[in-house]
Amino acid sequence: MNELDARADRAQRAARDGGAVARRAFRTGIAVETKDGKTDVVTQADKDAQRRVVERIRGAFPDDPIVGEEEDELKSVPETGPAWVVDPIDGTNNFVRNVPVWATAVAAVRDGDPVAAANYLPALDDCYAADDETAYRNGEEISVSQRDDPETCTVCPTFWWDYDARDEYAAAARAIVTRFGDLRRYGSMQVVLSYVADGSLDGVITNKRANPWDSVAGVHLIRMAGGTVTDLDGNEWRHDSEGLVASNGRVHDVVLEAAREIDGR
Repeated sequence: MNELDARADRAQRAARDGGAVARRAFRTGIAVETKDGKTDVVTQADKDAQRRVVERIRGAFPDDPIVGEEEDELKSVPETGPAWVVDPIDGTNNFVRNVPVWATAVAAVRDGDPVAAANYLPALDDCYAADDETAYRNGEEISVSQRDDPETCTVCPTFWWDYDARDEYAAAARAIVTRFGDLRRYGSMQVVLSYVADGSLDGVITNKRANPWDSVAGVHLIRMAGGTVTDLDGNEWRHDSEGLVASNGRVHDVVLEAAREIDGR
């Protein structure tokens, strides 16, 4: 097994193992704390799951930096060398409300760009994974949708708009429903990016800068599944980009137009 294959394998194993820790706490009445706002919540399961993911990564790559949402891990992606990006429970608000749509996300990056990723949805037992060539769901190769008529497409506004930016949230919804066949919102960025990768959704938009732990793994899945991910200027998306616009590629111009409308670009 070469190094890239080893990283892809470790990403999937770490996501599954961390997700299993979180799954055991799901729907058990676990205590909830808030961080920076009323809807920015965290549980002991987040912390326990991240520790398990970190243990699994360091068991194989002990010297690699790890970027993680919880505790004392790094909060930004190194620009050089190998690193990992981890979110133990993406969709914690779903988790604490007993909704089974949440994911444990692990991405391997090199020089700031993802090279392997896994998003494990423990409550649904779906594992999305990608190496440096192909994306999979539960071991079967996946690809983005082939829809090219926006009026048949479903697009998701993602990454939460705070209360002081609810006009932008409303603008995002309006931009979608006036261009596309339907709108979905699932409450987990990594889940919806995975759904673009397997064709369940045709696009995802936000004008906000997404945290790397909320986005990097899913972006890699979409790219390896044949999709397109850009910033608001239409340039290739990076972990520090302003905005995130993901699509099957066939309707990307229209998805990008919708994203730009959110703040009147």
